[in-house]
Amino acid sequence: MSLKKTVHLVGLVLVLIFVLVSPAMAAEGDTPASVSFGGAAVGAGLGAGIAIVGAGYGFGRIGSAALESMARQPEVAPRIQTAMIVIAALLEGATFFALIVCIILQGQAKF
Repeated sequence: MSLKKTVHLVGLVLVLIFVLVSPAMAAEGDTPASVSFGGAAVGAGLGAGIAIVGAGYGFGRIGSAALESMARQPEVAPRIQTAMIVIAALLEGATFFALIVCIILQGQAKF
């Protein structure tokens, strides 16, 4: 199964989950003990997962491109390594920001 088909299948499953779960867990107006599900916790978990997967893919691409460049032109390896470290630090900062946002959203989720 190709990556594109897998992504489409996962997206379809998530849409079905969000559509089907809301009516099943809807709160009745008379019963105070009922639980309503807002979806913020699920969104925070998915967001954190996507941020980590994206960061891993980005770090892999950075390392691959840097090593390939160093192999082709060994004389500029120190400059490529410095640029690679700067780009990796920026990527890591963006990943931490995304994770902090997901943690904050999860803390505000109401069950």
